[in-house]
Amino acid sequence: MSAAGTVPEAEPVVDGGEDLPEVTPVVAAGGLARVLASPRAVAAEALHLGKDLVDITRGTDRIAPAPRDRRFADPAWESNPAYKRLGQGYLAWAASVDRLVERYEASGSDPRTVERARFAANALVSAAAPTNTLLGNPAALKKVVETGGASVVRGTKALLNDLVHNGGLPAQTDRSAFAVGRDLGVTKGAVVYRDEVIELIQYEPTTDKVRERPLVVVPPMINRFYMLDLRPGRSFVEHAVAQGLQVFLISWRNPGREHAHWDLDTYAERIRRATAVARQITGAPDVNTVGFCAGGIVLTTLLNHLAAVEDTSVHSAAFGVTLLDFSGPAPINAFSGKRMVSLAKRISRARGVIPAKTMGSVFTWMRPDDLVFGYLVNQWLMGEAPPAFDILEWNADGTNLPAALHEQFLRVFQEHTLVRPGGETVLGTPVDLGRITVPTYVTGAVNDHITPWTGCYRTARLMSGPSEFVLSSSGHIQSLVNPPGNPKMSYWTGGEPGADPEDWRAAAEKHTGSWWGHWADWTIARSGDEVPAPESLGSDNHPVLEAAPGSYVLDRTPA
Repeated sequence: MSAAGTVPEAEPVVDGGEDLPEVTPVVAAGGLARVLASPRAVAAEALHLGKDLVDITRGTDRIAPAPRDRRFADPAWESNPAYKRLGQGYLAWAASVDRLVERYEASGSDPRTVERARFAANALVSAAAPTNTLLGNPAALKKVVETGGASVVRGTKALLNDLVHNGGLPAQTDRSAFAVGRDLGVTKGAVVYRDEVIELIQYEPTTDKVRERPLVVVPPMINRFYMLDLRPGRSFVEHAVAQGLQVFLISWRNPGREHAHWDLDTYAERIRRATAVARQITGAPDVNTVGFCAGGIVLTTLLNHLAAVEDTSVHSAAFGVTLLDFSGPAPINAFSGKRMVSLAKRISRARGVIPAKTMGSVFTWMRPDDLVFGYLVNQWLMGEAPPAFDILEWNADGTNLPAALHEQFLRVFQEHTLVRPGGETVLGTPVDLGRITVPTYVTGAVNDHITPWTGCYRTARLMSGPSEFVLSSSGHIQSLVNPPGNPKMSYWTGGEPGADPEDWRAAAEKHTGSWWGHWADWTIARSGDEVPAPESLGSDNHPVLEAAPGSYVLDRTPA
């Protein structure tokens, strides 16, 4: 990580966008305890580890860190015999813990218990790395010498500040470096509709002509919308506008305790209202839509309702890393046990909302090396300032989730009610995804551990209309913040998805760059003819209320 005010060399790891129950150390450790309850497996691994430790003591090159494991990048881990053996001993023990979990999984154990065990084991192994301590980190010790001890002073100050102000976790970003409306969320537009739940932003055209059919963007209600409108050059909204699309975007209000009753009906109805406003302002009979993460989940419930009442106001729907069927293997199954879900329901009912920090901590501990201990080493041991990066600022700027919606999401998550016809009812209509016949475009991400790409692939097959599936490189959020021009990014296309996702991938064509251009072409083909761009935003019925990014994204409630 670089110092504040600069951009890290690599895109930081960020996760979020889906709803999860709260996780406690006791519940997570319970899964690991079941793994250790098998004497035969533990004895076998103890013997295996003992042999490894003997080899390490004698001197072996067989055990070595992965080439991309930045924790052991310092030359001392290879050149210094003591550090080399320390690192090898840790890696041998970590591999032994991983094998224990794999044995437990292979024994046919409950997948949810397996994922809880894997979650706890991952956190334990990451926390035990010698690089997390000053004496066990040769790079940090060199920093002490180079700075004359100043790094220790700075690191101690950072530690104390994080204990007081950040829940004891190292800060991931310099929160003073960016501001929404100044650096982030700056694409020009205006709020043209507002109610107690949403603001609808219409963006100014940047082309002389625009497509007839407008696009309504549905961000996840669990995060601020400006993930889709980061800095210029990194904005999905900016890119869509530049393609001549008439873009409208929902900005969800951050709910408080008084909004505990907001549920799927509340949110699906607001998407319906947003499409109605977009149609009225543009004069188009229908709209295209794109929903991201949890926003895509709610969008499908509206599409189901519209299909049931023969309402053709939505012409097509795209989905970004949206998981509808939670029955497949995924790390998030660690949080779907009955006791954990029941506990989460009781907590959310008592509070009225699930706070942003609560949900954020779950995602953080899913990737402890990247999202906890990497920052711990940089800030607390090396004495470096937190990095300044737009996506990290967004990640730290979370929102709450109302209790009623949280409870429904947990039911979807645990009981797979969206993929059981009639399992959920939204806007008075039993949900049956097979009823949806509009064209769909679905993306997944290769390294997504929140919504695994094979699960997103299943999303493309759950609805009955023609569907296009596109697989992006990178992880959950990085696949979405994916501007053109990055040669390190890639995506795969393979046409209509068949039954087996791996067969589809094997036959798919790989492209260098971002899927944004491919999605834009798909959407433009469904957006009608070109017409002169409007000279002003809004309409007589929906006048401009204020400039984008609006008030709700700033937690401001206009009178």
